[in-house]
Amino acid sequence: MTTVTTPANFTELGLISPLLARLAELGYQQPTPIQAQAIPSVLAGRDLIAGANTGSGKTATFALPILQQIFVQQQAEKPLSSKSSKGNYVAGLILVPTRELAKQVADSIKSYAVHFNGVIKTVAVFGGVSANTQMLALRGGTDILVATPGRLLDLISSNAIKLDRVKTLVLDEADRMLSLGFTAELSELLALTPSSKQTLLFSATFPEQVQALTQELLNNPVEIQVQSSDASTLVQRVFTVNKGEKTAVLAHLIIQQQWRQALIFVNAKNSCNHLAEKLSKRGIAAEVFHGDKGQGARSRVLDSFKAGEIEVLIATDIAARGLDIEKLPVVINFDLPRSPSDYMHRIGRSGRAGEVGLALSLIDHEDYHHFKVIEKKNKIRLEREQVEGFEADEVNLSSVDKPMAKPEGSGKKKRKNKAPVNADIWAGYSDSE
Repeated sequence: MTTVTTPANFTELGLISPLLARLAELGYQQPTPIQAQAIPSVLAGRDLIAGANTGSGKTATFALPILQQIFVQQQAEKPLSSKSSKGNYVAGLILVPTRELAKQVADSIKSYAVHFNGVIKTVAVFGGVSANTQMLALRGGTDILVATPGRLLDLISSNAIKLDRVKTLVLDEADRMLSLGFTAELSELLALTPSSKQTLLFSATFPEQVQALTQELLNNPVEIQVQSSDASTLVQRVFTVNKGEKTAVLAHLIIQQQWRQALIFVNAKNSCNHLAEKLSKRGIAAEVFHGDKGQGARSRVLDSFKAGEIEVLIATDIAARGLDIEKLPVVINFDLPRSPSDYMHRIGRSGRAGEVGLALSLIDHEDYHHFKVIEKKNKIRLEREQVEGFEADEVNLSSVDKPMAKPEGSGKKKRKNKAPVNADIWAGYSDSE
């Protein structure tokens, strides 16, 4: 991987004054490792492969230099023409896997561009909403387009936008796009872009498909691998429970710890609704977030959660990538993710931007083997703990996990928790501060 001297502040990255002024207004004091290492290379026109998790500051890593490149070029061309027309072309194309991420990235770019006084146009396009509205937004072209692959192909087929003048292409969360089955769509879109473009690829993991994509697309790229700078602020814990008692344990923890907010992951749309109903019967109000909800409803729920108006949100894995919830205290795996890589993306919703976060996983006896796979793939090992008052029964786990030793002098089937959940252990993760 490329080794570079890490700039201590944004002024050393080569950014122009309108961007520096905006970063100061937003309270950005110093660049994150991915920003410090990548922005100078992107401004120099280099292709880039970056390994970085969500929460590492990667949106600014590509957004800031793209904005600067477009603005500088516009200023250089301004004396040559009094007429500004983009046709139906796009200069900077950012492909993302989900609707929510498309909206979030576009909103961030617009925020960074405030001091350009509207001269840089940014549009987000994605499924689940009217294509006609997005076609109107693209009338006259756009400087920066943030898009999901499927909707972008629909708009291209309607002649709403063309890609043959793309100067910079960003593939954000490339591993997720490929895992969601966008391989054919990506190939079709990439064939429509010029070979001379600058390409920036960001991915949390690098399976074979992503590696093949980098070899096909990128020209002598700068390679950067950044471990999350916030890893130490996220505490991971796993609790064993008896089968059928997860809901009771979850409700107990929510009530006992009085978290300001909690994001709970399940694996199916129906599970979201069922769990919300069960929590409601225990006096806990929860909203759900999954693919069966219309885009408008999803946006409203997400905005309300970000604003702190919703305390408990139950979601499928569409919330595991790209969602930036400020100061989210806890993420709970009610169901374990099917993919070990999704475990890291889920828990990465908490412990962001230096904030202390907590990631909990509730596992019953049937989950033991799968959680060991998750640990192995992610190179972690977590102590199995229990919630006091909800201790799990002992079973023969020799084929899937090493059983925890019984406390000395205990001959009972149920055992005391080695590390009980109590006020002292949880004090750092409650909302009492």
